[in-house]
Amino acid sequence: MIPPPVCSRKTLEIGSKHSPEMMCLPFKVFIGNYIESIEKGADTIIITGSCGPCRFGLYSLIQEDILQDLGYDVDLIVIDSIKEGYKEFISNLKKITKTNTLPQLYKSSRLALDLIKRADDLTQKSNYTRAYAVDKNHVNQIMDNYLKTSVQIHGASELINLINKTKEELSNVKLLENYNPIKIGIIGEIYTIIEPFVNLDVERKLGQLGVLVDKSLTPTKWLEHHVINYPFGSEDENNKFKLAKPYLHTPIGGHGRETLGSAIHYKNLGYDGVIQILPLNCMPEIVAKSILKNVSKDLDFPIMTLVVDEMTGEAGFVTRLEAFVDLLSKRREKHLIG
Repeated sequence: MIPPPVCSRKTLEIGSKHSPEMMCLPFKVFIGNYIESIEKGADTIIITGSCGPCRFGLYSLIQEDILQDLGYDVDLIVIDSIKEGYKEFISNLKKITKTNTLPQLYKSSRLALDLIKRADDLTQKSNYTRAYAVDKNHVNQIMDNYLKTSVQIHGASELINLINKTKEELSNVKLLENYNPIKIGIIGEIYTIIEPFVNLDVERKLGQLGVLVDKSLTPTKWLEHHVINYPFGSEDENNKFKLAKPYLHTPIGGHGRETLGSAIHYKNLGYDGVIQILPLNCMPEIVAKSILKNVSKDLDFPIMTLVVDEMTGEAGFVTRLEAFVDLLSKRREKHLIG
């Protein structure tokens, strides 16, 4: 396995140079990821697929043409939804995991899912610890060391040991006593939520401000809904669809309905507010953004939208985060006094 280098300005510059100008930011970062990986020796690329109004379903077709035009001869394997073709889905999984039987495939897939869940749980533990930590930079150092080491080791057992060791280090971080942090849910398009480079490390920045952060979508949540509990979906995500129904009856592609349902979900959990993050030109999230205004008004619930693209500046981004956290703090004080 040849993982691409950690996403950087170089990655984005490469991707932007070879991508159609009006494609969304994830598309451009993906192209940069591909080219940086190929230059390290990769000959095969694995990408998940999609169907419906979101342009993500066309990514693989356009990106394959771009790579061919650039002279890169690589095999692009697309893991489409099971409903798009069960046989092809199983065939691609067997190809990736180098297994020939369903029991072997189940064993390999179960291990992969377990590792993904462990990694997601560790990230959330770091968000919790950072919000309460006396020394928040200590949490950053622990996680930076984990991320640096994770790409240098090999094998599931070594990765599990590293995750467990990192969890233990986080558990030993000194925490503030009697501290009640501002709670913010991160909602929006899944890639901009989970990729720190794309969202300008929003989880860490909010954590530095003493905010407890939770993401509405993670790889684990996505897999539980679309793969593990197929065709019925996970209970949590189905509940979000129900919450969104008064505002949006039909699927609009991407994670539009999840965004609306997640905003209401966080309100019900007692969060102070949510931040929607979306890449420029993302149609499902643009639709959700317009509806979120009604959700915010109806529920008296603060919702801020941040749009990211290759021109997004960090200084303005941080200023908006600080202002939003300040607003939520004053709202809480006002409600306590009232």
